[in-house]
Amino acid sequence: MKRIKIKQLLSEPALDSEVLVKGWVRTKRGNKNIVFISLNDGSTINNIQVVADTASFDENLLKDISTGACIAVTGKLVESQGQGQQIEIKAVSIELYGKSDAETYPLQKKGHSMEFLREIAYFRPRTNTFSAVLRIRHSMAFAIHKYFNDKGFFYLHTPIITGSDAEGAGEMFHVTTLDLSNVPRNTDNSIDYSGDFFGKSTNLTVSGQLEGELGALALGDIYTFGPTFRAENSNTPRHLAEFWMIEPEMAFYDLNDNMDLAEDFVKYLIKYALDNCPEDLEFLNNMIDKTLIDKLKFVLNNQFVRITYTEAVSILTASGKKWDYPVSWGTDLQSEHERYLVEEHFKRPVILTDYPMSIKAFYMKQNSDGKTVRAMDVLFPGIGEIIGGSQREENYEKLLGRIRDLKIPEKDLWWYLETRKFGTAPHSGFGLGFERLILFVTGMLNIRDVIPFPRTPKNAEF
Repeated sequence: MKRIKIKQLLSEPALDSEVLVKGWVRTKRGNKNIVFISLNDGSTINNIQVVADTASFDENLLKDISTGACIAVTGKLVESQGQGQQIEIKAVSIELYGKSDAETYPLQKKGHSMEFLREIAYFRPRTNTFSAVLRIRHSMAFAIHKYFNDKGFFYLHTPIITGSDAEGAGEMFHVTTLDLSNVPRNTDNSIDYSGDFFGKSTNLTVSGQLEGELGALALGDIYTFGPTFRAENSNTPRHLAEFWMIEPEMAFYDLNDNMDLAEDFVKYLIKYALDNCPEDLEFLNNMIDKTLIDKLKFVLNNQFVRITYTEAVSILTASGKKWDYPVSWGTDLQSEHERYLVEEHFKRPVILTDYPMSIKAFYMKQNSDGKTVRAMDVLFPGIGEIIGGSQREENYEKLLGRIRDLKIPEKDLWWYLETRKFGTAPHSGFGLGFERLILFVTGMLNIRDVIPFPRTPKNAEF
């Protein structure tokens, strides 16, 4: 007999049919005559109840079936006689795949703190909360590919190992095959990379954007979706050392086109979650954030406000609020400022544009005022910035001048500059941190809880 997943069983119940289900025991209860087993296979937040007549099964088998055990059940699908479920399986045979010691199983039937669950991240997917988060994470990944594919974008695989620093921040993980106990040195005591695997200094990428631009300047519209890395010593609920980024790059898009795409994109993803993950969202709304579904609909149903950075600074300074980080023109806005604009002032998602050049990356298109660049940040309630992007500088002389001003080594970016010398074109793009998106869509409070195995300072377990 072919196994049926519990999700399908519950959505398309064929009463009186014989079924085979396999999964992990959530709970077991009963008496000397009858045993009730709650079974989950990960396909849905919901369990199926298995009813076993003790007279029909070996006593030792039933004793070995405890919370966490893995079993296969063949039985008849019947209408439930008890409360809490409409259907149940009347077991005919049970096979025990893997025992689980009831005394030492880490996921006892009680509430567990998120901190404790991070310590046993290998078991987190068996909890209702994390199975819901991971199913939503999958749905969002699928929706991202569907959205761009349906719009005619091409999925570009950009390198994970790179010799350039896209952000110019220098917070990168080095990749080397050199013997770290005997590092070769040049005469000036700098590291000699000539004998290294790539013959030069290389790192894990912080962004696929620069290579993505090269793709856009040939294929038109592309997107990347892959892992990125930041060696940033940030122990906050919003930072990871390893995370995933979605980065579309579009030829012939100006900043307004870029903003239109960003707004349409995130609204599409939120609608996809509401349409396709209702049970998981309802669970998270009840257990994690009572305002979650309202917050998702808030973003979906409101047109995003578009204002300049300069206008935002004026609003913030006129608010009369006492900020942890004082606001003045030329300073980078913090989460408290961004959330005030969204949650209190406009009560809508906000796109900020035209930031000071001094606080933005070298590749952003310079405005005619000589002070600002055509940047954009999309701000959401509860989270602040969720998307960052810009129109890219297509003028060779301006881009080269900015690289030199910031003292970024030209030898690392010669290939990037080449596209501005031969057939340059206006183009734009943005980056969406996948985990920031999942944080918003699930209502979870810590970014370490929306990725299966978080990588953070002093933590690379599992």
